This record gives sequence, C-alpha cells and structure tokens, in this order.
Amino acid sequence: MPKKFRFTVTILIFLILGGTIGFYVLKDQTKSLSPEETISYRHDNLKVTVFYNRPYKKDRLIFGNLVPFGEVWRTGANEATTFKVNQDIMVDGSLLEAGEYSLWTIPNEDSWKVIFNKKMYAWGIDLTSEKAARDPEYDALIIEVPTHEKLNSTEQFTIYFDRQQEMHMMFLTWGETFIAFPFKKAN
Repeated sequence: MPKKFRFTVTILIFLILGGTIGFYVLKDQTKSLSPEETISYRHDNLKVTVFYNRPYKKDRLIFGNLVPFGEVWRTGANEATTFKVNQDIMVDGSLLEAGEYSLWTIPNEDSWKVIFNKKMYAWGIDLTSEKAARDPEYDALIIEVPTHEKLNSTEQFTIYFDRQQEMHMMFLTWGETFIAFPFKKAN
C-alpha cells in the first residue's frame, strides 16, 4: 500500500474518531444543562411513556420570551420530545392511535396547541435556522388547551401524569404556567 494512501487513511480515521468523540462530549455537556427524563404512566393495560429533556428556568422569562408565543416549540430542550402509547386513546375527545409520536406545542398567552406528529426528529430543530424542525404533513392530532397560572414557579420544565376520576391527565409545567389535557382508552 502506498505511503501517501496510508497517511490519508490514518488522517481520515483520526478525523472521524475525533468528530465522534467531540459529538458525544458536546451532547453530554448540553444534557447536563437540560437532563433527559423518561416518565411512564400505567393504568390497567394502558401504558404511556414520554421522553424529554428538562431545561431550567434560571431567572428567565419563559413563555413569550425564551419560548416565543405563536411558534412551534419542541417541548423541552436538546431533542424532540416523544410520546409513546400502547393502545388507541382519546385525547381531549379526539382519537390518537397506538404508536410513537414526537410531541410539539405552540404556546400562546391563553392557550397552547399540543401536536402529536408521526415522524421522529433527531434534535427537534433545524440547526441552520434554529427553528422547530416539525413537518406538519405528519401531524396525527392537534388539540388546543387553555393555559393556567401557578402561584409558585416551577424551576425545571416538568411533564407528569395524574388520574382524576375516570380520566387520565397529562400536565406540562414550567415557570408560572401549566397546561393539562385529559385522555382515556378508546372504546
């Protein structure tokens, strides 16, 4: 094998190795600022799993500033949030089929649109424009729910579930704002 070819291959291997290591170091550093969270909710044979990254408020004005009103948000940080359900459910009265979805929101002052999208996205943003990378063509369900103000502030973006009477509830809260929407098994 010619010496020049071996040198080129060696350089190429170092560049690929260095890029890979650099990517994982950068990913690890950003994850420390907005750690990953996977939450699961079970009731009888219904199972819902949400994967998301949890940014901190850090004395910032969140909605209407850091997260602009009227623009699609990846609903967390670092990566697109995912929502997985093992059976068909009714979300706020509308059918969502069993499967895995990316979860997007469009926050506004008085209400949010919650969007379940059939496509999975790596980072959830277009790295050139830094805007949400969601393709509306793959939207499976869009609902609109009212916002609510909290008396105390939530420092870290949080998604959680609760059961209220016959309904299951999913909550999204950050800063002084929260939204909630009901879901139940489809019959």
